[in-house]
Parts: sequence; structure tokens; C-alpha cells
Amino acid sequence: MSIALENVGIAVPDLESAVAFFTDLGLTVLGRDTVEGEWADTVVGLDGHRARLAMLQTPDGAGRLELFEQIRPPAIAAAPAQPHQVGMHRVAFSVDDLDEALEIAASHGCRPLRGVATYRDAVRLTYLRGPGDILVMLAQRLG
Repeated sequence: MSIALENVGIAVPDLESAVAFFTDLGLTVLGRDTVEGEWADTVVGLDGHRARLAMLQTPDGAGRLELFEQIRPPAIAAAPAQPHQVGMHRVAFSVDDLDEALEIAASHGCRPLRGVATYRDAVRLTYLRGPGDILVMLAQRLG
């Protein structure tokens, strides 16, 4: 059996602002759709499910991010994930210029949680809150 990561799906309160944030960082929109119907109810396990989504891809073609805005049933707000919580809590991207990526993030009102750190003189990285309070890690390899 072979296995490959298809995508990471993230629920967001505002699809358009999330798409703008990630496309400004360099991802490309592959497509958009509104999903609903019996097949969607079956897949996600919710009756009457309806959501708007956008599939984005990293420039290298290796990573995909599915952003979706829940329409029906209404989305349930949750407290933003914390870095020490159990479970899925962040999406990470490699960038070639961390300072430029942080400028783009700041133009969307997103700033590092605490600052930028360097790990073993090999990687500069930071966590920030993206749209919808998504934890986003940005990392730039050094050397």
C-alpha cells in the first residue's frame, strides 16, 4: 500500500480573507467550490452540510491547503488552539525570505506570537496567528 498526504483542511470564519492571506504568501488557488448534498453529508458526517471552499497549492506543487467556510449547519466558534495543546494546531511553511513573509502577514494584521527565533544556526522561524486565529509557522532555512 502507498500513501500520500492529499491536503490539510482548515475551517475559517471568512474564506476570502484567508485566501487573500495565503495567496499573498505565495500559494495559488487551484479551485473553488460549494459542497453540499448527500455525498457531502456522508463524508463529513453532518446532515444538511454546506460549505464554501478553496483549494490552494504551494509553489513547489508539493503541498495543498483546503480552506473552507461552513455555511450549514452554522460554524461553532472554538477557542484558538495553543501551541501546547494536544491535537492538530498549526500549518507550517518554508519561505525563502522570512522578513518579507512577515511583512505580508503584517499587512493582514498577523504578527508573531512572541518573535523570531533561530534554531541551531540552521533555521529562522516563528509562529503567528493567521486569519481565523489559525496558528501558522513560517521558517527560513539558513545557509
